[in-house]
Amino acid sequence: MGLFERDAAMTSMHGLLAEAVGGKGRVAMVTGVVATGKSELLHAFAEQALERGALPLVASATQAESDIPLGVLGQLFQNAPLREDVRAVAADLLREGAEMASPAKGDRVEQVDVQIVHSLCAVLLSLAERHPLAIVVDDVHLADRASLLCLSYLVRRSRYAPLVAVFSQAEYRQHMHGFFATEMLRQPHCTAVRLAPLSYGAALSMTAERLGEAAAKEVTPEWHALSGGNPLLLRGLIEDHESGGSAPAERYGEAVLSCLHRADPGLMQVAGWLAVLDDPALLERLLGSDSAAMAHAMHWLETAGLLESGHYRAEIARRTVLAELGDEVRRSVHRRAAELLHEEGADDIAIAEHLLGADATDLPWAVPVLEAAALSRLDGGSVTSAVDYLKLAWRGCTDERHRTTIATVLMRAEWRINPSTPAEHIAELTDALHNGTLRGSDAVVLARALLWHGKVDDACQVLEHLKESGDTEPQTVAELIGTRLWLRCSAPPLLAHVNRSTSEQAREAVLPVRVSRRLESINALISVLTRGPRERVLGTVERILHSSRLDEMSMDTVESSLLALTYGGWPDKAVPWCDAFIEEAQSRSAPARRARLTAIRAEIAMRRGDLETAASCARQALEIIPPASWGVTVGGPLANLMLASTAMGQYDQALAQVNTPVPDAMLQTRFGLHYLHARGRYHLAVDHPAAALRDFRFCGELMAEWEMDTPGFIAWRTDAAEALIRMGEQAEARALIEEQLSRCGPMASRTHGIALRLLAATSELRHRPMLLRQSTDRLQACGDRYELARSLFDLTEAFHSVGEFRRAGIIASRTRILAQECGAQPLSHALDGDGAAAEGQGSEISKVVAILSDAERRVAGLAAVGYTNREIAAKLFITVSTVEQHLTRIYRKLGITQRSDLPPNLELSPTLR
Repeated sequence: MGLFERDAAMTSMHGLLAEAVGGKGRVAMVTGVVATGKSELLHAFAEQALERGALPLVASATQAESDIPLGVLGQLFQNAPLREDVRAVAADLLREGAEMASPAKGDRVEQVDVQIVHSLCAVLLSLAERHPLAIVVDDVHLADRASLLCLSYLVRRSRYAPLVAVFSQAEYRQHMHGFFATEMLRQPHCTAVRLAPLSYGAALSMTAERLGEAAAKEVTPEWHALSGGNPLLLRGLIEDHESGGSAPAERYGEAVLSCLHRADPGLMQVAGWLAVLDDPALLERLLGSDSAAMAHAMHWLETAGLLESGHYRAEIARRTVLAELGDEVRRSVHRRAAELLHEEGADDIAIAEHLLGADATDLPWAVPVLEAAALSRLDGGSVTSAVDYLKLAWRGCTDERHRTTIATVLMRAEWRINPSTPAEHIAELTDALHNGTLRGSDAVVLARALLWHGKVDDACQVLEHLKESGDTEPQTVAELIGTRLWLRCSAPPLLAHVNRSTSEQAREAVLPVRVSRRLESINALISVLTRGPRERVLGTVERILHSSRLDEMSMDTVESSLLALTYGGWPDKAVPWCDAFIEEAQSRSAPARRARLTAIRAEIAMRRGDLETAASCARQALEIIPPASWGVTVGGPLANLMLASTAMGQYDQALAQVNTPVPDAMLQTRFGLHYLHARGRYHLAVDHPAAALRDFRFCGELMAEWEMDTPGFIAWRTDAAEALIRMGEQAEARALIEEQLSRCGPMASRTHGIALRLLAATSELRHRPMLLRQSTDRLQACGDRYELARSLFDLTEAFHSVGEFRRAGIIASRTRILAQECGAQPLSHALDGDGAAAEGQGSEISKVVAILSDAERRVAGLAAVGYTNREIAAKLFITVSTVEQHLTRIYRKLGITQRSDLPPNLELSPTLR
């Protein structure tokens, strides 16, 4: 039996046709998978037979008509050009033969009187004497037995008649009447044609006929792979493309179903089960004794171009078969798979996936398997899958206490995706608390959820309930300790509702490592907020971050550690950690955590004076989670967006944040302090100093009440002093500034620098340059470019005021560049000139950096901003003579004669920072 592509098969059949026209009867049996285009081949052959002078008589057998005796033969006679008297005779013969072969006679084996068979065939042979005949029957394996008997009789008597008969049959299909194929292939004038899939060249040619050569060359590589050389599937891809689609879609899916529906029902079952399971090995185990049949079916599906290496070539094909299968069958297959995998002791996640697909909760082992799988998924970061497992387990659990536990875990998991979602479970868990099924650490989770959503009174009631219960379970104690510490730095007014004894229990208890790490990180944050930064805090936090990842329990740990770095004056150290955790949250599909970390990233950027990054991160955080879902924590991202927008002069954007509704309970939390501070800065920028002062003072009162009044957290006194200066209250402003300075320790460079700037504003003109120089030194050391630009702006004005215009010009150029880098448009606009002096500075710096040594660059940078030789010597710990020698070499290398010719922003070079 030869293996032919479509064109080769057509050539072979044309040869048979030519012989038939010459008076030699010929038969062709075309075989191959249904999908490889034999129907199209037969249709093309019939058309060309007509063109060559033969008379085509065409019939197509179907599953639906396979029980109609002589149905296929009747199709041939219906298409034959017979005289009316001959047609009437043929019709009588067909009717009589059908009655004799009808199953109604009680004989299940169809029998036809041999005389009727002879007479019907004689009509066709007589017709062939007048016109060469081309008899074409598609899917002959589905034909009724009576028709096959007649066709077999005709073929045996047509060897020397001008007649060619072409029959197609499916390679996979189990023939209902196997005698016919055997009988045909025994005939000496029968040729077997087995169709092969299209080669790449044939697929390219077929595609080019419809789309043109250029488009065909572009799409054929992908489409040949997706179709597996199946013309029917390839045609579907072409039609989808012509309808405007860029990927396999409706027509391709229809072609897939066409292939399967014309095959054996058993094949459709295998294809459907494989679409459900997408696992050939599992399917083989499910079929058990039918493994041989399955192997045969898999081979057919591969040859038909639907599968490759046991999997569907295109996802749309799998989805199409799934949809055709129906929900009930799909669930049944998943259920059988889950049961088999459970018997084999398979992985919980593999079993849970099938339980989910089966929507099965009635199996006695289903709930524990789903819970275990959910915890594994949570640990691996697949939160959405974990939520699906937990929802199914929650629905199937009949034990109320256990059901409450599942609901708590589910709430925590959903929190990672969207904090507003767990609100659906709050009412149920509150009821469970009152009826006694919610206790211990699960109740603590409920309290924090209530607080997040601004239900402070309800949260307090839950905490009081726990306080009265005296629960001493280790897990409950650990959760209460963590909650008490978290409340201390996040919502101090609620501390009274948690037992103080938990702190003593913490010292006595032997806690798991991750719990200890969590408590240690929150304590570090508390230390920074209440006592200010300490070097040991930096070491502790960095050690914790090195060993942390975003698993089920670690968000408090990571968040507290990052904030300790940020508030402690180490925002530069927090940047890489925060970025890494944001990336991890994204990879773990935890949008809520990503949003919270992105909000912290905005806070970090704001303290580095990176206004555009601060605004972008805050805006992104509020897009990942809308403001209504942030609960009381919304004050964090809103504040930073407000601060950044205000500093950039985008007052409309800042006002939009001011007008955003926030929960009243927010002002009982740390996030409310940020909000008050940012709103005050906005009021100050739009010239409402009295409103700003109220916000700053209220913020300060709360900070003092909560014992969180540290300069590194929120320096409210300097902002209040600025508002007082605007209002003309110099003395009161100076008192606040001096108090702020007295509170600044050696590690509060940022706040110290800001306070010195405002102290200069309340001092005599002659003292201002010195104070502002000190301010810029501290602000440059801490890395806050925006506050540095503000101090440099004031320094420019101070130099102008005392008549040092050259220095003022140098500082103004530097300030303008720095303000532009920060995006601080109000500062840029306030500076004199159009900014032309800053043009070309980047290239000039690059040249200087390339020419000068490190020591020379340091000296040049300080000289460029107006430091005297003695001041430079003191700052760099070198002699004045060494400074002079460096300057001499610098002037010679740069071709200048005086320090005023140095690039004014040279000190901004990264090598000098």
